[in-house]
Amino acid sequence: MRTADIRSRFLDHFAERGHTVVPSAPLPTPDPTLLFVNAGMVPFKPYLTGESAAPWPRATSVQKCVRTLDIEEVGRTTRHGSFFQMNGNFSFGDYFKEEAIALAWELSVNPVAEGGYGLDPDRIWVTVHHSDTESRGIWRRVAGLPEERIVARGDEDNFWSMGVPGPCGPCSELYYDRGPALGRAGGPAVDEDRYMEFWNLVFMQYERGEGPGKSGYPILGELPRRNIDTGMGLERMATLLQDKANLYEIDETRPILDRAAELAGVRYGADPEDDVRLRVVADHVRTALMLLADGTTPGNEGRGYVLRRILRRSIRSVRSLGFQDPALPELLTVARDCMAPSYPEVAEGFARIADRAYGEEDAFRATLRQGTTVLDTAVAKVKDEGGRSLPGAQAFLLHDTYGFPIDLTLEMAAEQGVEVDREGFTALMNAQRERARADARARKSGGAADTSALRAVLDAHGPTDWRAWEALTTESRVLAVLGAEGPLPAAETGAIVTVLLDRTPFYAESGGQDSDAGLLSGASFEAEVLDVQRPLPGLVAHQVRITAGELAPGDTVHAAVDPEWRLGARQAHSGTHVLHAALREVLGPTALQSGSYNRPGYLRLDFPWRGGLSPAVRGDVEEAANRALRRDLPVGVRWMTLPEAKEQGALALFDETYGEQVRVVEIGGAWSRELCGGTHVERAAQIGTVAVTTEGSVGAGMRRIEAAVGIEGFRYLARERDLVGRIAEQLQAPRAELPDRIAGLLDRLKAADRENARLRQRETVARAAELAGGAVDSGGVLVVTATAEGGADEARALATAVRDRLPDGRAGAVAVGTPGGAAVVAVNRAGREAGLHAAELVKRLLDGRGGGSPELAQGGGLAADRVPAALAELPRLVADR
Repeated sequence: MRTADIRSRFLDHFAERGHTVVPSAPLPTPDPTLLFVNAGMVPFKPYLTGESAAPWPRATSVQKCVRTLDIEEVGRTTRHGSFFQMNGNFSFGDYFKEEAIALAWELSVNPVAEGGYGLDPDRIWVTVHHSDTESRGIWRRVAGLPEERIVARGDEDNFWSMGVPGPCGPCSELYYDRGPALGRAGGPAVDEDRYMEFWNLVFMQYERGEGPGKSGYPILGELPRRNIDTGMGLERMATLLQDKANLYEIDETRPILDRAAELAGVRYGADPEDDVRLRVVADHVRTALMLLADGTTPGNEGRGYVLRRILRRSIRSVRSLGFQDPALPELLTVARDCMAPSYPEVAEGFARIADRAYGEEDAFRATLRQGTTVLDTAVAKVKDEGGRSLPGAQAFLLHDTYGFPIDLTLEMAAEQGVEVDREGFTALMNAQRERARADARARKSGGAADTSALRAVLDAHGPTDWRAWEALTTESRVLAVLGAEGPLPAAETGAIVTVLLDRTPFYAESGGQDSDAGLLSGASFEAEVLDVQRPLPGLVAHQVRITAGELAPGDTVHAAVDPEWRLGARQAHSGTHVLHAALREVLGPTALQSGSYNRPGYLRLDFPWRGGLSPAVRGDVEEAANRALRRDLPVGVRWMTLPEAKEQGALALFDETYGEQVRVVEIGGAWSRELCGGTHVERAAQIGTVAVTTEGSVGAGMRRIEAAVGIEGFRYLARERDLVGRIAEQLQAPRAELPDRIAGLLDRLKAADRENARLRQRETVARAAELAGGAVDSGGVLVVTATAEGGADEARALATAVRDRLPDGRAGAVAVGTPGGAAVVAVNRAGREAGLHAAELVKRLLDGRGGGSPELAQGGGLAADRVPAALAELPRLVADR
């Protein structure tokens, strides 16, 4: 049975029994404690914990999940996978143990012809918590299981909680006996390879208190509403129903593995190390495909770093197998074909997915070429000196200069038998991060409210009554004034604090739009609004500076958004949508926004594209945007369900989380249709103008376009006009002739530079002959020292020219210094044969600061007045060799 069929059969089984089918949430999650959804229950967490009322009494889903805590184990064992799918059924205060067990048993053992999986009931074992006699009795009664196949286990295995105070309860796990060839008899307590767990039923019926670990915390009592949360590993069920040894051999992963083996000319099962690499490739390519499909972009932080690491591990593994050409164009298409039956979006969005993946591979291949050479040299030096650990500073250099992540340095160093000073690396990274944080604090100071204090306000007063879409002013009441240490009784003139209001007209920064500016005022105070954020879902927090008087909780305030600021913000946000649509019109549908930022007068938009945009293409994009403004396209807002929005072609940001109803902003109907929570103009002409200012790279396969809009757009164009006018006046040329006139000037400058270089070379040759003729014998070595008026390039040219003019057969060494405190040392062939080494000489001349080859080396760092004395040491150094 194909994995896609196992998936649909699961959903059909529960849909026919009254469950609402809930689509998988995107892998990126808004939960601040997680980067990605890592369990099937994560999207249902607010309903299971009672934070929100569930919209359905019972639900079912197949949730995409990614876990990367044990990424190094992927491939080394056959039980670890980064990406997996979790089939689940959920009850929110509806049915409980008996129905949950009956539903699981029916699907597991019912014949395939009747919609079940057809598992042999005599090979199914279950585990229950040792205290849960109720579940034991249900398994005996509903499934007819004999006592010996119902195994009692303790808290570590069969009692569930989230690790913090809240819901908890016993669980019951289903195992399938795969036969004596895979291990010992005796059930899951004896061998969990032979007896594979495939379903876990969690019975949330208690509330737990504070306490560490999986046991030892107090049970505070029964929950008012008992819930069911189950999880069946889709890949595990596929392993059973397809009669495979492990998850790497099922229909969604084995084709990727086989293609990698074919490319590398190896056979799976022939070599244990090759098998590990092949499993890494199969897992990571599939994981990368699904992360890219859900909008994650390779980067250096957070989710982007996880994706980049996964892609790079897969690329390295293929190269280690012996395939040196680009591999992702061969492998990602196979992964697409494996996953498209369950997730059609991977085929529909494949052009965008492939573009980002292939760009990342191209960039990483270049990184490998540069960084591997540096790493190999550093490792060789460590070994030559008898060491076993690569210094942390070297690992940091690889990370900071060559883009080598520390995990890659650790892996590659370990392959050569060398450890890495991880503590030294971490110290340098922490120092760098602290500098960045200090810089950020210097740019934006202010009080930061404690999350617990914010949560207390939200729990006591409920969500903020947010009016930004329809109002610029509100009459509001101060719910709390918070400082960095928590609630304050009042805030006086000069203080920067966080203010929570019962209602507000201020837009909180989100969706790429900057927060509003404005004022809070009352009978005895005035405050400037500096920033507005949503620190918790539903709660709007205002960072303000008290400019007069005193502000206290309970005060009545007049909250007023600066109308000019809001107008500029609306122009910029609508301008972002217009520019996005114009990009897609000119470049095609793969130019999909992957990040944006806008504030009054300015916008930027990131999009995947390989290679820069030519001036002509930039002009086409700008013209397409301004044509929309000239046509004065209407801007409208509609509310609909997410499936309806997708059906109508609305574009969504993948890392956003949307509710049952979504807000769709349209400009010209289908021309621009996006899910958006920002503020917008009413018609496109109100944007004024869109003037593209820059376009450039912000990473592998990612471009950024920036534009000025509204009055700032007109000001930008006016400045450009004035600049062209001044240049035309200085060159005394009509504006239309400026490109040709400037090109002519540049040609003449280049010709003059070439002539100057030719004259300098002639002068160098003449001086080199003179200096070589004046060489001094020191211990049988001809020595020349000199200074160059220019920089290191001129010194290098002079040193090599003098060296090449020394008499054949005579050992020679030349040192040339610069006014900037640098020096170059050159040694001829006879000098090398006599034991001279240029790199060693330059280090001794410059107190260890320098390096290079035995024939030519350079260094720097001396004070200018010390250069002559340093050069004067050369005769002594060669004589003492």
